[in-house]
Amino acid sequence: MQLAQRLLVDYGGWAGLLRADYSDLCRQRGIGATKAAALKAAFEIGRRLLLAEHEHRLQIKSPADAAQLLMLEMAHLDQEHLRTILLDTKNRVQTIHTVYIGNLNTSMVRPGEVFKEAVRRNSAALIVVHNHPSGDPTPSPEDVLVTREIVQAGQVLDVQVLDHLIIGQGSYISLRERGLGFEQR
Repeated sequence: MQLAQRLLVDYGGWAGLLRADYSDLCRQRGIGATKAAALKAAFEIGRRLLLAEHEHRLQIKSPADAAQLLMLEMAHLDQEHLRTILLDTKNRVQTIHTVYIGNLNTSMVRPGEVFKEAVRRNSAALIVVHNHPSGDPTPSPEDVLVTREIVQAGQVLDVQVLDHLIIGQGSYISLRERGLGFEQR
């Protein structure tokens, strides 16, 4: 119990411990390779169970549904990740696909890469989700531009882009709700 409390304090809570590198954990007093591997495995099992629970026939009805699906996992990442939530004709989750992992604060992605897995799976729609490692989900001008390009590519490919969410520390922003990058109807 003391070791667990110390680790939580040293790493700044569950989020920090989740991000902890295997080799860093091995260097902690009281943790060897076996315990470090067990910790990393437990976090991975928990992550997969959480995703499996949410993915199983989950229907996305709002930006909040999509954000809830990925917020826990993506809010604490130290690199920008761009993912797509691929949906069937009833907006049920087919899969979540990682399109790109960027550096500390930037993600350069071609719109074609966003649709590669959606076309392969014959998805009817998708939601683009990326995180801001800074914790501030405020969209940048580049985020709006990329959204506009992705929406246009989706029209050509007949895959509807329902939204683009930006995940920050404990919050998110829907670019569709803000009217950024999506045509006003």
